[in-house]
Amino acid sequence: MIQIARFTFNPLGENTYLLWDDTKECIIVDAGNSTSREHAALDKVIADGGLKPVMAVNTHGHFDHALGIGYIKEHYNIPFALHSDDNFLIDSADLSASVFGLLAKDIPAADIDLKGQESISFGNSTLQLIHTPGHTPGHICLYDKEGGVLLTGDTLFRESIGRTDLPGGDYSWIMRSIIDKIIPLGDEVKILPGHGESSTIGHESLYNPFVTEVINGEINC
Repeated sequence: MIQIARFTFNPLGENTYLLWDDTKECIIVDAGNSTSREHAALDKVIADGGLKPVMAVNTHGHFDHALGIGYIKEHYNIPFALHSDDNFLIDSADLSASVFGLLAKDIPAADIDLKGQESISFGNSTLQLIHTPGHTPGHICLYDKEGGVLLTGDTLFRESIGRTDLPGGDYSWIMRSIIDKIIPLGDEVKILPGHGESSTIGHESLYNPFVTEVINGEINC
């Protein structure tokens, strides 16, 4: 059974997730830690649990989800995995961060390309990778089928969706990703988004205005 801890980091309120199983191997998803205090908060949970990080994985390449990658790679000597269609976002991270008055100078290039990959594994656990373009071209969601949990990054939030007005974004793509790939997973699946509070697919099918417009045939995607 996969265990999950959530941290909310950096000025943009980004959710970073730590996942581990009974082997104590763990992965860090969307490492947004950007200060010494945030690094320490993540390190403490890892140390207190006797966990062994084996990979940093990103749902997409926006800088607020990757501010901690440089620290994590150096501190734990682990690889960084990202869908290569989002490499351009890592390359331009400092420029993007400057718009928000932030710095993102030390985000390294990915070591592992998730493009075309169907899953990733750590310890005794496997997560399915679901390509959900729209917020970014290379966006992925990570699905723990056994636990009924989906890490949605910035594709699907509680009663909202990710922005599509940023470079590489596309509204039609994100809605097709949600309707065709996320909704069919089932109402009981819990979603853990890249910002904000958790939800379920069932809740979003009923109360997310972007989703209900499509389901009810009010707009086409």
